[in-house]
Amino acid sequence: MATLGISETGAAAVPARPLRKVVWASVVGTTIEWYDFFLYGTAAALVFNREFFPNADPLTGAMLAFTTYALGFLARPLGGVVFGHFGDRIGRKQLLMTSLLLMGVATVLIGCLPTYAQVGPLAPALLVLLRLVQGFAVGGEWGGAVLIVAEHCPAQQRGFWSSWPQAGVAAGNLLAAGILALMTAMQSEADFLAWGWRVPFLLSIVLIGVGWWVRSTVDESPVFAEMQRSAQTRRAPALEALRTRPRELAIGAGLRVAENISYYIITAFSITYVTEVVGLTRQSALNALIVGSAVHFLCIPGFGWLSDRIGRRPVYALGAAGTGLWAFAFFRLLDSGATPTVMFAIVVGLVLHGAMYGPQAAFLCEMFPTRFRYSGVSLAYQLTSIVAGSLAPIIAIALLRATNSSFPVTLYVAAVAAISFTAALLARETRGRSFAEVDAS
Repeated sequence: MATLGISETGAAAVPARPLRKVVWASVVGTTIEWYDFFLYGTAAALVFNREFFPNADPLTGAMLAFTTYALGFLARPLGGVVFGHFGDRIGRKQLLMTSLLLMGVATVLIGCLPTYAQVGPLAPALLVLLRLVQGFAVGGEWGGAVLIVAEHCPAQQRGFWSSWPQAGVAAGNLLAAGILALMTAMQSEADFLAWGWRVPFLLSIVLIGVGWWVRSTVDESPVFAEMQRSAQTRRAPALEALRTRPRELAIGAGLRVAENISYYIITAFSITYVTEVVGLTRQSALNALIVGSAVHFLCIPGFGWLSDRIGRRPVYALGAAGTGLWAFAFFRLLDSGATPTVMFAIVVGLVLHGAMYGPQAAFLCEMFPTRFRYSGVSLAYQLTSIVAGSLAPIIAIALLRATNSSFPVTLYVAAVAAISFTAALLARETRGRSFAEVDAS
């Protein structure tokens, strides 16, 4: 591999081919880890309410299943702090490999779990434990994956290149929904609930092997390597981030609120809504999610590229405002019960989400200096998950059960969209800033 260095502007001097290799390795690993994480969410909507909480009515069972789903988000900030601490001290690459292994083991073990009918309350207890491990692992994954790309690429193209690990998140959801849809199409409902749902979880062992091999070929971030050579690593990077960048952490969290909540309303809650309330078949719901995730994967780098041209703030604000407005049409389209209309609602929702998610990685990375960047971006990204994505399906189901109407859920999404829109307006524009400039600020 060509020698890596730092240019006068602070952009990584990396030839195009090695940069593409770094991006590819990051996307593959991110896709696999988020496949594991999203597989749980889709299974929670379709399977876990019946197999692990069989004594409740459908909506209550779904709420209990999504509660175990939410626990994974509670563990994410802890994973972000731990992985961020060591990522800022010993490097990005080693922590990425560790998170990949942890996630894979937990996912395979979920596929081996006994159900409530076999071992009673022990079944959901074990499910919760493994979900916590998943959350801890993915809490460290995101920061490392986007940083190792962002710190390899030139500042002028950072929005585009660092959006590819974000696209890997959409690819992970696409892969999870696709495999579950395939199993659903090939089996009767009884066989799918008896054992078919386990196959996608067990397949993770193969995917983790592929991800480990791909990531092992990537070099450490040149920006971090330079910092190590100059002995600038910190003993407590997370504390320094909290002490010196409180505004950036607050802005980053505000940016995340609508992005995180809208995503899980679209990809998790809506699956429960259209199957349990509207009456759409499980296969049709998964097909709509597959198409939406495919479009989402393609549009994320496009919005990352656009943020390199016109700025992070306007692209992000457009996505937040569009999400808030689309919420008023979203559930009306779902209520139609027509597969093409449901698909259209999900596709548009995910495109608007992509306008936030595309520039997000570069936006957050450019807020924090190298000495605590892993910790800073992980805190800003993961802390929001506790009150955002983790609770979004639970809050949505609670609102639905209390009012027998989807309109309160619409208002919920619109309100959080207003928060992220405001955060985008309050943020400082970071497009084109070199990391040397960020480190000196």
